[in-house]
Amino acid sequence: MSRLPVVSAREVIRVAEKLGFAFDRQKGSHAVYVRSSDMRRLVIPVHKGRDLRPGTLRGLIDDLGLSVDEFVEKLSA
Repeated sequence: MSRLPVVSAREVIRVAEKLGFAFDRQKGSHAVYVRSSDMRRLVIPVHKGRDLRPGTLRGLIDDLGLSVDEFVEKLSA
C-alpha cells in the first residue's frame, strides 16, 4: 500500500469526474457530487489554498470505491 498523497479538493474532484461523478449542488464549502449509474454520493470540502487532511482524504477515497494505490494511479493519469 502506498502512502497517502497530499492533494487539494480540486484534485479529488478531477478524479471523481473521471469516475463518472457530476456536480450536483453546493452548500457553503461542501460540494456534493453524484454518480447517476448507482446514485453514489460524494461530499467534498472545498477550501481554497488548503490541502485535504489525511483522514478526510482517506474517507473520500473509500467513498469513491478505490484503494489508495488506485487513487494515486487515477490522480497521475
